[in-house]
Amino acid sequence: MNQNLQANSKTRTGRFSQFSLIACCLLLFVASNFYYPRWAQPATEATISWDVAGYYIYLPAFFIYGDATELEFKRDIIKDYQPSPHFDQAFQHRESGNLVFKYSAGMAVLYSPAFFASVLYSYLTDHHVDGYSPPFQFTLTQWSLLVAFLGLFYLRKFLLVYFRDMAVGLALLAVVFGTNYLSYASTNGAMSHNFLFTIYALLLWLTHRFYQDPTTWRAASIGLLCGLAALARPTEIITVLIPLLWGLNFPLSCFLKTRMDFLNEHWKKIVVAVICFGLIGSIQLIYWKSVSGNWLVYSYEDQGFSWLSPHFWSGFFSTRAGWLLYSPVMAFALIGFFYLKKQQSRLFAMSLVFALLVLYITFSWDIWWYGGSLGQRALVQSYAIFAIPLAAFFSVLLRQNWRIMAFTPLFILLCLYNLWWFHQSHRGGLFVPEQMNTAYFFAVLGQFSVDDDVVKLLDTRERVRVDFEEPRLAYENDFEEEDSSACGMAPISGSGSLCIPAGQHVSELFDFSVRQLEGESAVRAIADFRIDQKEWNVWNQGQFIVKFFDGEQEVRSRIIRVQRFLEPNQQREIYIDARLPGTVFDRVGIQFYNPGSPHPLLVDNLRVYFY
Repeated sequence: MNQNLQANSKTRTGRFSQFSLIACCLLLFVASNFYYPRWAQPATEATISWDVAGYYIYLPAFFIYGDATELEFKRDIIKDYQPSPHFDQAFQHRESGNLVFKYSAGMAVLYSPAFFASVLYSYLTDHHVDGYSPPFQFTLTQWSLLVAFLGLFYLRKFLLVYFRDMAVGLALLAVVFGTNYLSYASTNGAMSHNFLFTIYALLLWLTHRFYQDPTTWRAASIGLLCGLAALARPTEIITVLIPLLWGLNFPLSCFLKTRMDFLNEHWKKIVVAVICFGLIGSIQLIYWKSVSGNWLVYSYEDQGFSWLSPHFWSGFFSTRAGWLLYSPVMAFALIGFFYLKKQQSRLFAMSLVFALLVLYITFSWDIWWYGGSLGQRALVQSYAIFAIPLAAFFSVLLRQNWRIMAFTPLFILLCLYNLWWFHQSHRGGLFVPEQMNTAYFFAVLGQFSVDDDVVKLLDTRERVRVDFEEPRLAYENDFEEEDSSACGMAPISGSGSLCIPAGQHVSELFDFSVRQLEGESAVRAIADFRIDQKEWNVWNQGQFIVKFFDGEQEVRSRIIRVQRFLEPNQQREIYIDARLPGTVFDRVGIQFYNPGSPHPLLVDNLRVYFY
């Protein structure tokens, strides 16, 4: 069997997969260093920002500042670099009173070569050694890129053992050009998913080689890789299933007997793997014990899993972050499982069990959209596994020329679709993390610029298409009796404007009774707005609200966040459209809300029309 596999790997090597690998690496390099070099971006767009800043903070805390409990240096880092709007990389442990890092230490271990290289470079060139200066940003980006190259190299090496060269090349192209892996291996390459993808690829290759030729070195490497994966992201402890389920086949009794015989013969090597796994895992336990006094700390606080109600439909198809909606190429990987059993039965059961478990765990997380994720970023690392059925799919496709001819335009279209989303998530700006909805998704699809009415769909979720000629004025208010001084701004017009102060404040309800006329189907509220400073946190942005009532009962409401359309010190007229409810209503109200921004909002010249 081993000789046959080795012979097959030699006959299946070729030039197409080499060209594919080069093309993939070139795309990642250009995206990382020319298209959108995050190492050159400021604040929350820098390489070390948001989640990466949380993974990374172990290194400067321990090796530069020597402060892993109080984190006094965080004030200067937030002030000088602003890796996130607020410091959320650690929380205060209730029992010890110390600050405990939110994320586990695995990524810090994986970042350490870049970190120590940056420290050395900074000392030699008199750069500021604070862990966040340009050398640290640049080196971490380049290190992440090299890790991506390594993962693709070993994934290709592994797949060539089992599949034709062209099928392997197409699988690589599909993953890099056709999925959100592109984003998380290039511009967002310092995120955990890129590093874990490479760990998966290395683990597949080493497990394959271990069962061919068991050596202590390979056993130790497998243990270290599984330990690193779990240390970087605790749910990745399932990586141990790759070596454990390798070659899983039926009848199960036969597999178990063969596997037990193998383990009995090589038990010393297995012990070495377990020890290596435990040594890596102990890093986190020692850290928790040293800063909190407890061996185990749940650092995600109120976030957790809903094991009995996983979000499968949303996880697959939601416009917010649906896996197959943003990376439809991966549907071919799911189809490929039907062909994998006949082509490579030794990989089928392991890959299928692993894929099902990954999907279940990923979609069981309460925040199933995973923050500012482009598609399902939590699945990106598992693409190394999904590449197996993907290669099986392409193997079947390549058997007949007509299939290739029919599939090629679709494949190119899906890759262009992914590249478009990649662009919109960085420079294009039409992808809005965490806020995507069905109305907005389909309104921007394929576009490169949109008007304000489309942007309003992020909040209203409905597009009003009615005849706006000959409107009926139903209400107006010039707020002349209002005092704008609390907002620190002069009135927009006349002697007064409505002030919505900083902090959490809601205006009174400006309501009026209505008489609905035949043919009227929508209402438009118009007002003038002014701000002194922009509120960038969307959840704190001022709201312009239309409400419909039946007596005292609210039957419908629509909002827009006006600071989406305002720049600092800008005055602008903004309107909101809303369809009339399908139920009975007798009153309409307009309200303005500041949900917690430190910046005030000034309003004037409110008018409400029916159309």
